[in-house]
Amino acid sequence: MSKKKKALIISLISVGALIVLLLLGTLIYLLSGTYEADNDAILAFGKDADVTEIQGDGYIAFMPESARAGFIFYPGGKVDEEAYVPLMRALASNGILSVLVPMPFDLAVFGVNGADGVMETFPEVQDWYIGGHSLGGAMACSYISDKTDKFKGVVLLGAYSTVDFSDTSLNILCIYGSEDGVLNYEKYEECISNLPSDYEEFKIEGGNHAYFGMYGEQDGDGIAKITNEKQIHITADKIVTYILGDLIK
Repeated sequence: MSKKKKALIISLISVGALIVLLLLGTLIYLLSGTYEADNDAILAFGKDADVTEIQGDGYIAFMPESARAGFIFYPGGKVDEEAYVPLMRALASNGILSVLVPMPFDLAVFGVNGADGVMETFPEVQDWYIGGHSLGGAMACSYISDKTDKFKGVVLLGAYSTVDFSDTSLNILCIYGSEDGVLNYEKYEECISNLPSDYEEFKIEGGNHAYFGMYGEQDGDGIAKITNEKQIHITADKIVTYILGDLIK
């Protein structure tokens, strides 16, 4: 066998081994543990009697008695979607129809189009917003990259957009905690240029990355200086103010 053939075979074996390792690593990650919802904390958060929860095909809707707007939400990466139920209920109790979209393998990258059909399911709602936490926020932006005319705005929680919305009429709200140890701040600042010039930013003093949901502590995150409940209430109040204020512009 010639040296060229031997070199080619060795190269092919090396590439094959690398592919196998990448696939194995991906499989291990996909099957690795999810941040489970803290059910005790969620129960303690309470329910609003005026909010109806509906289990749909590929979504969980939290319906107020009279919806003033709709909000589709993508969960953070490797986080049980149930962890965001308190935030969804808090928004719904203030007149925002909130639709939580579960993701395959708890990763929004595998369910970018999860919002398909949601707006059509609730035709009585005219004004729609979309957003998400962390990876979920980034994937929500990817979803509407060619649908900006169907949404009034975007809400990003501990997240940033790699999609360029700078020339759109979208109203964008960015919320993050001062103690967030997971958010890549360098990337966040870099991606600000992708947002319209009138985007709004809100920093929750004492908040961290995990406390937008109720799933306990997250690896690499900072230690929050406020309670989980308080961060969710602050977040809900800010989103409601932002959406309802936008509707009367």
